Amino acid sequence: MLNLMLFTYSDTAIQHISESVFVGLCHKLGTSQLVAMRRDVVDISEMVNNQVYPINGRRKMESGSQREGFRLEGSDTDMMYWPNNHRVIWELSQSQYYNTHRQTLILCDCSDSPPGFTLLYLLSPSMNRDIQRACVRMYDRYYISSSAYRHMFCSNRIPHGPCASAKFLTVEFDFAYCLACDFWPPSASSWIDRCHLWPQPHVVEDVVKNGCHFVAVGHKLGNYEEHEWRISFSLAEQKLVNAMNHCQFLTYGLLKLFLTEVINNGLGDDDKLLCSYHMKTTVFWVIQQNTIPHWCPQNLLECFWVCFKLILKWVYEGACPNFFIPENNMFLSKIHGEKQRQLFLRLYGLYERGLAFLLHSPSIRSCIVNVLHNPRLSIGTDEHTLIAEHEFDRNLYCEIGSNEIFYFFNIQMYMRCLHTIEQMIHVGSPLITQYNVPMLQKLTSTLLHKTAFIVYMETYTHKNKLRYRADRISCHMLKLAAKFGFISDRLYIAMYYYKTLRYTEAVSILEMIEDMLARPYTMYMYNFNIGPEMYPEAVRGQSWSLKMRQTVAWSNRLYHEIHYISELIPEQQSAQQNKDSALDIPPFILLYMLEILCYKHVDTMRAQAALDDLQTLVHYEEGRIIPLIYRDISWRILEICQQEIGDI
Repeated sequence: MLNLMLFTYSDTAIQHISESVFVGLCHKLGTSQLVAMRRDVVDISEMVNNQVYPINGRRKMESGSQREGFRLEGSDTDMMYWPNNHRVIWELSQSQYYNTHRQTLILCDCSDSPPGFTLLYLLSPSMNRDIQRACVRMYDRYYISSSAYRHMFCSNRIPHGPCASAKFLTVEFDFAYCLACDFWPPSASSWIDRCHLWPQPHVVEDVVKNGCHFVAVGHKLGNYEEHEWRISFSLAEQKLVNAMNHCQFLTYGLLKLFLTEVINNGLGDDDKLLCSYHMKTTVFWVIQQNTIPHWCPQNLLECFWVCFKLILKWVYEGACPNFFIPENNMFLSKIHGEKQRQLFLRLYGLYERGLAFLLHSPSIRSCIVNVLHNPRLSIGTDEHTLIAEHEFDRNLYCEIGSNEIFYFFNIQMYMRCLHTIEQMIHVGSPLITQYNVPMLQKLTSTLLHKTAFIVYMETYTHKNKLRYRADRISCHMLKLAAKFGFISDRLYIAMYYYKTLRYTEAVSILEMIEDMLARPYTMYMYNFNIGPEMYPEAVRGQSWSLKMRQTVAWSNRLYHEIHYISELIPEQQSAQQNKDSALDIPPFILLYMLEILCYKHVDTMRAQAALDDLQTLVHYEEGRIIPLIYRDISWRILEICQQEIGDI
């Protein structure tokens, strides 16, 4: 019945349904403000990390759906790494732009490779051991074998195309170890000529000047599949997605949901022929060809329908042209023969049903049904009214908490990083947005408390005078960190006081933290203490920076290179053996643990009371302040504390 209703609806009614779907997707995928915030937080974190890397280190770039601004359940995080002192060039004349004493140059050889792929050979010897071990000799040259290079990084991880897959807590990561090129590929020059209406000239210029990358995977039908590299436009694609308006972005998101929930629903991995990259390519082509004059909430379903018909056409023809190098048919080695026929029949069956097939998508079904049952339902598409203040803030702090990770582990790098942040703030970089300020605060807080513990570790065996000066510096840094970070960052001060046998001072800090955590408007990672109702009243008129310091409690991250307190060293070692990048502990669990350890030395009755509180929390907490992923570490800490008190 609902299917028939969709068939018989007028264009005006379809536009009304489109508005409802637009609102539903804003709640599911994010408003334009939410998406911009997510991108900005990742950008500034990555910028700080990359600006302080050593010249011989690797650079890092997050790519894929997460970087584009999606936060879809089950989607992985794509990370690209490349050596900073190696560069690929397309022709020998480009070598003049490099100091060959500092940069190892690699030349492309596309003469016998399919479009979008190339061989890479060294123009001079490389000091990079990974590059050396991946070299094979052909035609009196040393070529870098993509399969050998990829194998080195996948040996302890699950291979996934050109990537090595790993899992951290509940998040899947795909690590692609690649090579970088500062120049735009000659084979993609036609793309520049096609950019008449979209993207705008300044975006085209930015895309071209940033070049491309090469990922370690060959073409399955190429003559040198084991040694070829695929040209990657991940950075260019990221810039193009950022150049979309929000309706275009949500159309892309709707295609991703449609792929997961309808096309690939119930299929095994080997039968999933279409992927998210095909959806992205479709949206790029439709926008650039100006098939749709107005991308707006009222036309969202029309935009989706045009994209779906283009996918259907490509499957019928067995040809999906790469957006940058159209000669590269991305269906060539995967969608052909009987598989192509079966996929076409599946898609054509959906096409015959019209937009009614979207009723099979759980994410948007209710948006359609609501309008079908209530044709006069008033729908407001003003994005500023679609998300409450507490919901936006919760998303902001979750992004900050998830991105304040540093990929280097020595005090010199931390100091360089602090200096970089200081320069960015004082100079007033145009790259700093309103969302970047609290992110920079949290990065500063993390750097300060890490540095404070390392200063103590490095001076622990020195003479008293030097050790005393180092202690003063560490204490000062920890107090500064508390002024910049979350409520939970104050727990690092308490840990330090316990480590240095100042139990009374630690208890004083812990009591203050416990009071702050008990506030009804405090956010525990993803949840509020009691409910969001009190939050707007408590923080009215405050900046995000101030709200963050007064209302947010995130897990405390213990990095493996730092010995915080002796009782937790075995847990850190265990996490390291499990290949976790750090040990994360919920704030209330760490609070009670420190209370137990400190009170053990100053008030045994209060130590037992704190142990009882910890035991009650671990036994009966229902996931509000201890997420499921932290249940194991919470139980182990309870066991440690029971042993400390003598309750075997």
